Amino acid sequence: MKAHPALTEEHEAFRDTMRRFVAKEISPFATEWDEAGEFPREMYRKAASAGLLGVGFPEDYGGTPADLLMHIVLSEEVAMAGSGGVHASLFSHSIGAPPIANAGSEEMKRRVLPSIIAGEKISALAITEPSGGSDVARLLTSAKLEGNEYVVNGEKTFITSGMRADYYTVAVRTGGPGAAGVSLLLIERDRPGFTRFELKKMGWWCSDTATLRFDNCRVPAANLIGEENQGFRIIMRNFNSERLGMSAAAVGFAQVCLDDAVAWALERQTFGKRLVEHQAIRHKLVDMQMRIHAARAMVYDTAYKLMQAPRDAEAIAQLCMTKNFATRTMQFCADEAVQTLGGAGFVRGTRAERVYREVKVMTIGGGAEEIMKDLAAKQLGWQ
Repeated sequence: MKAHPALTEEHEAFRDTMRRFVAKEISPFATEWDEAGEFPREMYRKAASAGLLGVGFPEDYGGTPADLLMHIVLSEEVAMAGSGGVHASLFSHSIGAPPIANAGSEEMKRRVLPSIIAGEKISALAITEPSGGSDVARLLTSAKLEGNEYVVNGEKTFITSGMRADYYTVAVRTGGPGAAGVSLLLIERDRPGFTRFELKKMGWWCSDTATLRFDNCRVPAANLIGEENQGFRIIMRNFNSERLGMSAAAVGFAQVCLDDAVAWALERQTFGKRLVEHQAIRHKLVDMQMRIHAARAMVYDTAYKLMQAPRDAEAIAQLCMTKNFATRTMQFCADEAVQTLGGAGFVRGTRAERVYREVKVMTIGGGAEEIMKDLAAKQLGWQ
């Protein structure tokens, strides 16, 4: 049965492609890569060859135009490997490159996008700072125009693909206080005055995360993405797609937890019968399925509404609530799966154990749960 009536044969064919790719290229190695703290850079080329990195980008630069439902299918299926680290870094271009595609100059697009979509270069987004994350309007990293260059000073932190990226889409302050003074710059990794420091995390071990430091880093004025002091609008548009992708991924990770819990409950014997024959365990599984079904329905319904009216206040409010509900569903299912697996769920190497470690970043990243509630209330006119 299709997850939503709007899904076409093309969506389902793409799902099959994704499922085969994940089963062959990611799932068998997810534990090994997590323990190693990285995954091979060649994975970007493999994903590109399978047509995965170009989803949603213009054909002129090597991409494949796609609607929001196609993005959801991609996020759900990549999540089935049970590795948020691979998901986050392998597709970090899905948040780093859209501002370039949507607002960059033609010269910039042709210079940067083809190599990213081909898996030759890696793109990252740098918004969050040590002083704050979701409150983009108050960012402190400055970029002052001197002749034909911007001089950038400041720090970004918790940046996915922060160590290995080649191109960084960086939010900077070029004007006065507030949202009206924010711009976006493309900054290449080899710019003098640009350094990176790796961060160790609770989860997403194979995804490199870093703090970025800019110390009088000079960037050509031609690297401005869009117009000066107009970056906030671009960032907000980017956040919406990121939040929808995270919601879909959260549903996928929740499904992983249910699948593993069911498989274990059908095989594990306690007190002379299988776990699934104990009412307490059956009820856990049903509760997980109930929440996943509801979360998946919200994700697809939200995407469909945003496809009809991308700037509709009620649709954006629903998106915020969807992200919270989907990540809460992931959290519930991860907890119940580990409880059902018992000791096996506490041992490193199981998908449920890995997802359990990765839950909190999903409720924080892309807009913290509390921020999502406030934004939803504001969009609904309650604030």
